[in-house]
Amino acid sequence: MPELSETEELRNTSEAPESVSFDEILPAHSAAVYREFQAGRVIVRDVWDSNRSELRANPLYNLLYNHLSHFRTFYEHLGSELVFNETGAFFFLKESSDDESEEHDENAFRVQVVLLLIGRYFARSGRDLEYLGRADAGLKGQDLAALAADEEYQDILRAARFEKGMTEALDYLDKRNLLFRAGADRCFLSSAGLYFLNELVREYEQS
Repeated sequence: MPELSETEELRNTSEAPESVSFDEILPAHSAAVYREFQAGRVIVRDVWDSNRSELRANPLYNLLYNHLSHFRTFYEHLGSELVFNETGAFFFLKESSDDESEEHDENAFRVQVVLLLIGRYFARSGRDLEYLGRADAGLKGQDLAALAADEEYQDILRAARFEKGMTEALDYLDKRNLLFRAGADRCFLSSAGLYFLNELVREYEQS
């Protein structure tokens, strides 16, 4: 969860400043962004507030959006590329060596496996995939039980090194801000998770 208090949240504006000095951004804020990326997370526009049981604006997203030029230059000097996905409303960090990184490829593969299984199950149940991104819909208790009981899905997950099955797979997405848990028996995809799922479906349909 982002580590900025609500009083520190920066308002989102349509235009980012042309130039920003390091003195204009608190080190604690930059460090909070860095920790999110180092943990392998994407930074989404809205995050789930479990105390209020609702989505709320992500201060780290607003920080990046309002000072995009600054942070792009900053991460470029660190050998990375800060990528803004406007459609899915999220930021992620792309390492300069991503194309040659086996770890990156494996992480991407594991994410794709879980998203595809969730999407396949949801579509087979006759529901629109867009409902997977709604806090009042998503996957409910009976869905989670059905996913966990499907032997074919469990075999696929074990092949992707999710030895504990769907629970471990969902935790994997949760830790990367691709999925939010809205309770003990409900979860839904973040805007980033839904974007990646739709991209996978589009690629499958075009193949």
